[in-house]
Amino acid sequence: MATYPHEWLCQHIVDTAQDAIIFADRDSLDLIIPDRLRARHWEGYRRVIATGITHYDRRLLAVPALRKDGLQISLEFTVVLVHEPPGEVLGIATVLRDVTERWQRDKAMQARLAAFEKQA
Repeated sequence: MATYPHEWLCQHIVDTAQDAIIFADRDSLDLIIPDRLRARHWEGYRRVIATGITHYDRRLLAVPALRKDGLQISLEFTVVLVHEPPGEVLGIATVLRDVTERWQRDKAMQARLAAFEKQA
């Protein structure tokens, strides 16, 4: 197997992944966070950056988000704290997947099941 430069390999993975891969330091993620959830998000984000502790680093999370055109979508994601060599938290890396279609399908199926159970 050929050996490829580390930087090229990382860039290739990010460029070709089907999921979104985001690194956030102390800059804003307000582009994808619905208005009603922003205060709660920033409270948690600042706490994680300050303490270096998160309870979400081993879990698959599901949240509503906003597309660029303002349409609300459903996302699943994982988070990884990124530390500088001395140990201070540099930021958070996130791998996101749009699961809107599956979420809508599941919601419709649950509605049909509830209607069926009501008839029985």
